[in-house]
Amino acid sequence: MVLIVWTVLNLLILGILLFAAHAPVVGSIIFFLIWELAVWFYYVYRYNFRHMHRIGEWVDAIMFAVIAATVIRSMFIELYQIPTSSMEKSLLVGDFLFVNKMSYGTRLTMTPLSFPFAHHTMPWIDTKAYSEAIKFPYYRLPGFGKIKNGDVVVFNWPDERLDRPVDKKENYIKRCVAIPGDTLTVERGVIHINGVAENVPPMRQFSYTVRKNTTGQLGSKFMKEQDITDVETDNETIWIMQLNDKNRPFVQNNSLVNSVDTIIHPRGQNDGNLFPISRQHSWSRDYYGPLYIPKKGVTVTLTEQNYPIYERLIKEYENHEDFSTRGGKFYMGSEEVTTYTFEMDYYFMMGDNRHYSYDSRFWGFVPENHVVGRAWFVLWSIRHNVEKIQTPEGVVESRSFDGIRWKRCFMGIK
Repeated sequence: MVLIVWTVLNLLILGILLFAAHAPVVGSIIFFLIWELAVWFYYVYRYNFRHMHRIGEWVDAIMFAVIAATVIRSMFIELYQIPTSSMEKSLLVGDFLFVNKMSYGTRLTMTPLSFPFAHHTMPWIDTKAYSEAIKFPYYRLPGFGKIKNGDVVVFNWPDERLDRPVDKKENYIKRCVAIPGDTLTVERGVIHINGVAENVPPMRQFSYTVRKNTTGQLGSKFMKEQDITDVETDNETIWIMQLNDKNRPFVQNNSLVNSVDTIIHPRGQNDGNLFPISRQHSWSRDYYGPLYIPKKGVTVTLTEQNYPIYERLIKEYENHEDFSTRGGKFYMGSEEVTTYTFEMDYYFMMGDNRHYSYDSRFWGFVPENHVVGRAWFVLWSIRHNVEKIQTPEGVVESRSFDGIRWKRCFMGIK
């Protein structure tokens, strides 16, 4: 009886997908059949096995927990750990946060055959945790809203070159600074969207050159009190620090400090790997753009100037591998084209640690099918002591547990 009710309920959900949400027919039916078979298998097992063996109830409970957790993780919320300092001081290394996958609409799994709780690699044995024997097309359920400027978003890193499926690429977290249809410009480190400068929150970090005298050191206690974590120095008097409006005054007013100067990468000083890698776009981290963010359905005229910007988008993200340019003209296969209409929405992501963030300035747009969800709240946060050790292979970081940041537990993300 339970299975009959379950099947009827799933058929109703399938009907909603096909007729109300306009999901792809084949993908929805395959998704329905696999899910239905999994539940039937579970109940058949439960009826037969649990009565044959004493440990049946334990196995039954474990299987149910795994299925429930997998559904919750893939459809609703997922725990994510902050691995780098690119979002300091909004999010800290050691933060464990929940990602709400329903905010922008749950992206249905594209690679359904995978090991529970593993993203792309099996722990300890370092092998693939998924199979590509079955693949589903991209489809996203209706969500509670759309990505807005300023949202903190988790997404699959589009520039990953390990030939993984979209939903198995490495997860990144950044702030969305430009949405589809926006024109982004960065002037002296300040983002402008459609000509309007952003209101820079006090927690955004930038690079500063700190010149100090030789009478003493800015010790670890001072650094910890002011929450200064990214520091570089080649000598005793010149330090490079990542500071914000909250802790910069304490550094400036320190008796050991002579001056604190903003580091600005001049216009034309391309790091050599900024997006797009082109002589026609000699942008820097602090002088970037103007750059139009592609919007689904919008048609652009193809030019030599925007070809380096949209080439990869057209070829890889929208699967037109035959797109090319020859003799100043553009071709889709053998057919000459002068315009292109975008098939997806795209986003531009940047870290809050503006000079210490590997983001869209380096690898370009984030397609809508790479979006995982919105960073929701910090569940808990672990603080580490970081020590840099010189080895024959180079400088490595050694981390040791230094307590829990209790004030960040259950903290909302802005």
